[in-house]
Amino acid sequence: MHDDTALTHLGCDPERFDGVVNPPVYRASTVLFPSLAALEAASRRPFTGMYYGRFGTPTTFALEEAMAALEGAHRAVAVESGLAAITTTLLAFLSPGDHLLMVDTVYGPTRLFCDGLLARMGVRTTYYAPRADIAALIRPETRLVFAESPGSLTFEVQDIPAICAAAHARGVPVALDNTWATPLYFKAFAHGIDVSIHAATKYVVGHADAMLGVINVSATHYERIKKTAVTLGHCAGSEECALGLRGLRTLAVRLARHQETALTLIDWLSARPEVRGVRYPAWPQDPDHGLWRRDFHGAAGLFAIALAPCTREALTAFVDGLTLFGLGYSWGGFESLLLPVHPERMRTATPWTAAGPWLRIHAGLEAPEDLIADLAAGFERWHRAGGAAGG
Repeated sequence: MHDDTALTHLGCDPERFDGVVNPPVYRASTVLFPSLAALEAASRRPFTGMYYGRFGTPTTFALEEAMAALEGAHRAVAVESGLAAITTTLLAFLSPGDHLLMVDTVYGPTRLFCDGLLARMGVRTTYYAPRADIAALIRPETRLVFAESPGSLTFEVQDIPAICAAAHARGVPVALDNTWATPLYFKAFAHGIDVSIHAATKYVVGHADAMLGVINVSATHYERIKKTAVTLGHCAGSEECALGLRGLRTLAVRLARHQETALTLIDWLSARPEVRGVRYPAWPQDPDHGLWRRDFHGAAGLFAIALAPCTREALTAFVDGLTLFGLGYSWGGFESLLLPVHPERMRTATPWTAAGPWLRIHAGLEAPEDLIADLAAGFERWHRAGGAAGG
């Protein structure tokens, strides 16, 4: 069936829940068994049904079923946050002495985990350029290639099928942070990915009111991921899973609006003299647009712009006076956000030398005309405060 239809029906079982359309929220820790034989049977297969609340509830299972089916995964594992999904995946594959290939554009906290805990464990990480030749970087001790496409802050797109082909030829699995595109706009498993990670906090929940992570996994690696999550004590709350299910029902219509608004804003911003660059792969002028068009079915509402070099006072005047763009972390909710970012501080394999300042923008669900008016007023303040550096 089409994704729009699947989003409406996946994870639903009205017959089981007295006709209720969405699965109810199960708040559970202890699960009782009718006999010793039943308890022992459940203990032999704790990943396949109700066993203990930390292993999941019917609410959890409904979300996992829906997410896996939407992306074409074997199964899914829900955890408390996107970062928990990332760290669980890394720890599932890596041991002391192992080698990790990590894309240089990766989400900042992922890099901190690699340079911190993984390094203390004796895992060596090599950061690679988004379009690097992976085959040349794989070592005998390489156990995982990690991709993020588009990459954080600069939105560079990777050639995922080529990466997977090179890694699989050497017996190395590939994990992808697919949060930006969601399972709707990038079908990770159809392109060769083994593990697809989602900060469901973002577009899946969609309303900026819950933390949630989901790991979609192929059959080969599911038990490894699930055992690691259980061993680490990870479990997503049933309330959060219910909010994720709620968000899935409107994901298609929300994403279409986010993309439409993002392109409208970019068309306007790219014509402004104060804007020196835009990174958004769905924009035809983006250097990675061709690769995005080949592999993706749509785009999110998150992009970045480079302003002309300006004084701190001008940037502050622009940002602080915005009324519709919130100043804060995360994205993927109904609200528009704007955040100054510093890609140059987070690159080690390839320097980021583009001038800034850089602003990451999330196009929310407001009327584009109102968002443009808010930005236009911001540029007026920018000029009054001195505008470009040096005059």
